Amino acid sequence: MAIFSITTENAPQAIGPYSQAVRSGDLVFASGQIPIDPATNLLVPGDIGAQTRQVLTNLRAVLEASESGMTKVLKTTVFLTDLADFGEMNAVYAEAFGDHRPARSTVQVAALPKSVRIEIDVIAVRG
Repeated sequence: MAIFSITTENAPQAIGPYSQAVRSGDLVFASGQIPIDPATNLLVPGDIGAQTRQVLTNLRAVLEASESGMTKVLKTTVFLTDLADFGEMNAVYAEAFGDHRPARSTVQVAALPKSVRIEIDVIAVRG
């Protein structure tokens, strides 16, 4: 089965040797997004809510470039540097997904790229 790399200018460009997402068949595997504004290439200031909102905006753009969308997400993994941020992150996450409830794991990690507080990756289907 062929594997296709997905790239969009509407999300931050990869900062290493990886793709924003890859597609194989009808599955889309989106790399972890951090709260970078693709227009400025700068970290979004503010609390965990603002940062979560930017991460989800970036993921939405990658999914749309993959012919998928937020309602097609099967699984997410949320990485937080402080689980005390869980409640605020979860409220913004719930807004972004609406009634759709993908499977999810949330873990606390020691550090994330560029010293951000949150990163989220997703697995979705196309179509």
